[in-house]
Amino acid sequence: VSLWHRNVNYARPGPRRAMALYRTEERGRPCSRDYRVFFKNVAGHYISPFHDIPLKVDSKEENGIPSKKARNDEYENLFNMVVEVPRWTNAKMEIATKEPLNPIKQDVKDGRLRYAANIFPHKGYIWNYGALPQTWEDPHEKDKSTNCCGDNDPIDVCEIGSKVLSRGEVIPVKVLGILGLIDEGETDWKLIAINANDPEASKFHDIGDVKKFKPGYLEATLNWFRVYKVPEGKPENQFAFNGEFKNKAFALEIIKSTHECWKALLMKKCNGGAINCTNVQVCDSPFHCTQDEARSLVESVREQAWYFLGK
Repeated sequence: VSLWHRNVNYARPGPRRAMALYRTEERGRPCSRDYRVFFKNVAGHYISPFHDIPLKVDSKEENGIPSKKARNDEYENLFNMVVEVPRWTNAKMEIATKEPLNPIKQDVKDGRLRYAANIFPHKGYIWNYGALPQTWEDPHEKDKSTNCCGDNDPIDVCEIGSKVLSRGEVIPVKVLGILGLIDEGETDWKLIAINANDPEASKFHDIGDVKKFKPGYLEATLNWFRVYKVPEGKPENQFAFNGEFKNKAFALEIIKSTHECWKALLMKKCNGGAINCTNVQVCDSPFHCTQDEARSLVESVREQAWYFLGK
């Protein structure tokens, strides 16, 4: 299997296509511990999907959304989502927060690659799953809503649109609501959102619309998160607010808070622990690096992969 695969990341089909803003480059063999998905910007320079992709969709770029169709208040609710896990797949892929430039990798626990169990009657993840860039759930800061500290990751997104998306896609999403999962004592917010280019996106404005137009989806989501670790021998997960999905306004406040935590992280104003903050585009960050330094970091990963393949 070739170590080199390139995927151009276009906006999903919609009223019009946007120029490809990001593309991905795969290194290593899928379903292996050395597999990584690195990100490049439109100029072909390596970037971090955690730190360098903006949280908010740039209204100038528009990401495929026609400005005349987008209401002003909806632009305030358009965020970039990095897709980590396509719907109906099982491999637990995630942004590698502790590695330089934070590529996507498959999670490993006790030396073994992790896969989500099939929660009857579903196959794998029941949404396109990913994260909002430039957000961070601070493990040292107790969330006032849940009374638990953050899980040390970007905030998670469950995208409920009609398309099965691809790993590494960066899409504009409309945030609709949020679920407060308490995972082994940590706050692990789960945003509910829809691809802004989805054919049905115009019908969805808040969490109530999910109940109306996709009946049963929120109930299935709650059950999935409640029991998905039970096959591993762990207890059922708990939830803030007794498992109630909070609305868009509440979700936007959580996004704002996690974005502020990320800013403090990138400016070295808090303890980031093992989080790797190397970035190419946040110029005033003490962790900023040059394009050449970023390329060298990625090349070192390739050399390591060749070394282990040759052993």
